[in-house]
Amino acid sequence: MTIVNRRLQCVKGDADMTAAQTQQTHGLGNRDLLDQYLAAGFAGRVGWGERVALLVIDMAGAWTSQDEMIGANLDGVLRNIRRLLDVVRTRDDIPVVFTTMAYDETYSDLPLPSRLKTPHLERMIRGSERVRLVPGLDRRPHEALIEKPRASAFFNTNLPSILAAQRIDTVVVVGCSTSGCVRSTCESAIDHGLRAIVPAEAVGDRSASAHEAALFDINARYADVLPIEEVVGHIERLPRTAGAVTTDA
Repeated sequence: MTIVNRRLQCVKGDADMTAAQTQQTHGLGNRDLLDQYLAAGFAGRVGWGERVALLVIDMAGAWTSQDEMIGANLDGVLRNIRRLLDVVRTRDDIPVVFTTMAYDETYSDLPLPSRLKTPHLERMIRGSERVRLVPGLDRRPHEALIEKPRASAFFNTNLPSILAAQRIDTVVVVGCSTSGCVRSTCESAIDHGLRAIVPAEAVGDRSASAHEAALFDINARYADVLPIEEVVGHIERLPRTAGAVTTDA
């Protein structure tokens, strides 16, 4: 047995022991676990601010086609994102920002550690169908599209500048994957002093268990996870803000 395999076996053994001890499912539906986190000072509410932006994370070919290496069936997620877009696009004071991940075919902009840990990134070649947004999103010319090099939409991108220019204090985060780029973006949002809202039905993952666990952790640490009905209703009631500025791609 190699050193790596022995380490993985130890990790698995520790995980099995922990599961046997706690007998808890790591998900939003576990009220006992939520009460434990509340008692420990987690899972407070950030609430809504006054100026909102919608961030649509990585709804491109590589993630949304089940034929792709990292693809999954996100049809329901896409329908709920479209529902939010339909509401947001009736206003001129809520910017929409889309993201994808794309690299040069020479990998000159893809660091070796990233390639080794997540080799699927080698397929994310700039200009390919894998990195293009799904047509169903119907991106408008004034809605920004950001190529992000890592999981967070904030890391090494101009997203902070786009949001600061419009005095955004709240981001609604939708898309995929819940356990990866959505979670990382929510963590960065709170790091930047922003409120983050996640409509539970408008995010998805290739793993159901990872999705559930990530929603719990996002809700406990970084953002408010809410039913999409509540998010749509709040946006519809949100007073329009003056001095709206459109974003250009």
